[in-house]
Amino acid sequence: MQVLANRWLTPPVVLAPMAGITDLPFRSLVARFGAGLVVSEMVASQEMVQAKPGTREKAELGLGVENTVVQLAGCEPRWIAEAARMVADRGARIIDINMGCPAKKVTSASGLGASGSALMRDPDHALRLIEAVVGAVDVPVTLKTRLGWDHDCLNAPLIARRAEAAGVRMITIHGRTRCQFYKGQADWRAIREVVQAVEIPVLANGDIVDAESAADAQAQSGAAGVMIGRGAQGRPWLLAQVAAELYGAAAPEVPRGSALVDLVAGHFEAMLAFYGTGLGGRVARKHLGWYMDHAGTDAGLRRSVLTAEPAEVLRRLPEALCWVDPARRQAA
Repeated sequence: MQVLANRWLTPPVVLAPMAGITDLPFRSLVARFGAGLVVSEMVASQEMVQAKPGTREKAELGLGVENTVVQLAGCEPRWIAEAARMVADRGARIIDINMGCPAKKVTSASGLGASGSALMRDPDHALRLIEAVVGAVDVPVTLKTRLGWDHDCLNAPLIARRAEAAGVRMITIHGRTRCQFYKGQADWRAIREVVQAVEIPVLANGDIVDAESAADAQAQSGAAGVMIGRGAQGRPWLLAQVAAELYGAAAPEVPRGSALVDLVAGHFEAMLAFYGTGLGGRVARKHLGWYMDHAGTDAGLRRSVLTAEPAEVLRRLPEALCWVDPARRQAA
């Protein structure tokens, strides 16, 4: 297993960037429980520099806040380098380059111009982007990729070696190819080839949903740590739990009952304040749904809460999050 030397990655459990999910309110909550790093939603570099609507707001990422990483996507060295300079000048502590997003709107020429995982099809061009970012800033630069574009192009070890030589300080590998999207099972064992190709830390990513799967992913890959995405949905304390069980960090107090109601209400109100009542209420629905899924909320009650007005949502949270099956209640 890799030896971790990066002080800024302690513990080595990182929140993955997820579009529309890892916004500032959610990242702040995860960081409060305890995580090595939290990564922003992907920001399109050219759009941010040109200040198109919505992108600059995404860049208001708690820049300067400890343990915050800003992830940039792009396909042109000048734009991604300028975006990197911009966020570094505004306080970003670490910059991550997105070479892992499989979405068609990111990888197609008609979208962001063959960005994200499409860059794995042209390692020479990918290296030019990496060199542009590393040369533009003094803060650490990291990289997130997949195993390759498809199973005929498993070139993550090659790209990792070249990225390390260019000055990248850490690499995260999602254990699937781009053409797999999120289907099948992440191949943690395949990540080991990347670990063996470089000296810098490598994180394993994909299908890590608890401490057991995190330990398994690390054992199979030999990675220095893990990155957790969808597993944290509705469980912002999960990264802290994994860090406690795998790395001896302080164990979080998992909220239950009224403590869970208070946490979810605070998260809901933070989203309303961040986005405004209208958009905030809509964005919050998915988070509320995940919280209720983990609480075992009745389907009808769940649906009722998700369609309610904000004031009604707050009023009904105790009922929704502390819900007990009437048959169980009667039996008791």
